[in-house]
Amino acid sequence: MAGGGMIAPSVNKGYPGKFTGRVFITCIVAATGGLIFGYDIGISGGVTSMPPFLEKFFPDVYKKEVLNIGGTNQYCKFDSQKLTMFTSSLYLAALVASLIASTVTRKLGRRPSMLLGGALFLAGAIVNGLAQNTTMLYVGRALLGVGVGFANQSVPVYLSEMAPYKYRGALNMVFQLSITIGILAAYVINYFTAKMESGNGWRYSLGCAGVPAIIFVLGSLCLPDTPNSLIERGKNDEARKRLQNIRGVDNVDEEYNDLINASIESQKIKHPWAKLFSRKYRPQLLFVSFIPFFQQLTGMNVFMFYAPILFKTIGFGANASLFSSVITGVVNTVSTLVSMVTVDRFGRRGLFIEGGLQMLICQVRFLVYLSISAFNYFN
Repeated sequence: MAGGGMIAPSVNKGYPGKFTGRVFITCIVAATGGLIFGYDIGISGGVTSMPPFLEKFFPDVYKKEVLNIGGTNQYCKFDSQKLTMFTSSLYLAALVASLIASTVTRKLGRRPSMLLGGALFLAGAIVNGLAQNTTMLYVGRALLGVGVGFANQSVPVYLSEMAPYKYRGALNMVFQLSITIGILAAYVINYFTAKMESGNGWRYSLGCAGVPAIIFVLGSLCLPDTPNSLIERGKNDEARKRLQNIRGVDNVDEEYNDLINASIESQKIKHPWAKLFSRKYRPQLLFVSFIPFFQQLTGMNVFMFYAPILFKTIGFGANASLFSSVITGVVNTVSTLVSMVTVDRFGRRGLFIEGGLQMLICQVRFLVYLSISAFNYFN
């Protein structure tokens, strides 16, 4: 059982079927949901480094960072709970929304959940782009967060259920690729909007979040629901036809019967949370909990959120810090493409270990550099 419902059995069977153009197109459209998440990861750090934005909404930070009033050192100029709330409110809302989204995704289907997520994200982008005060900023960020929660809940499930088992790893990576493309797009847009003489570049940066949202909503309207979801809701005949359509063959009995059996078994579980914490599933629970937990503790997401600000604090100029973020986004996107090509060839574990070692080495080097920089600054 996944959070959003039943996923196709992961048994390594040679189900008959083709990698059809329909599967490819539907997975690409669904994966654009990652654009909305990636764009917001990249946009907030650049916007909060723009002086016109700080002057309008966070004057205390503007006085310390731009006017250098109060003699605050470079490492503390962005120390503001209100400014931090601007960034974190999205992720708090996404956390709460993801709990609700799992039920919606299971009961109503993946497609409605994706549509709702895209619509809410679009509403949040409009509110933020037109913001006149911090209340509008927070409300807009909360709407963005709910949209992200629904999209991140439904899209991976949709991709897993639509993709043939042989290509499931690569097609799921399309979602990650769209996240990195969204981050890169945000960095590039911030780089150019920061130079606008009108001082309203931040509005364009925040409002442009509506572009991936529109793509996601329009794409979701054209997507079919998955056979798994149809079976969950008792539409077995329609599920068989859908499976035949997306696999490109008439003989789908083996995969179809496995989906039926998986659905029957999942419905027998009356208390899924109690079952999840039972001794039998404890190893799997530990893995799925601690891997993302420690991944977050590496701090890489914080680096992606605040890249322009981090570059500023170590002495980069305004344009240099934004351009350095663009370079980070390009490397991130290229690395994801490499992972897509190699994930089904070398396996998840190999990439996981390699990525972890690379992050460890680079972060230690970065820590040494920052420590030397801080020591020289204070002495």
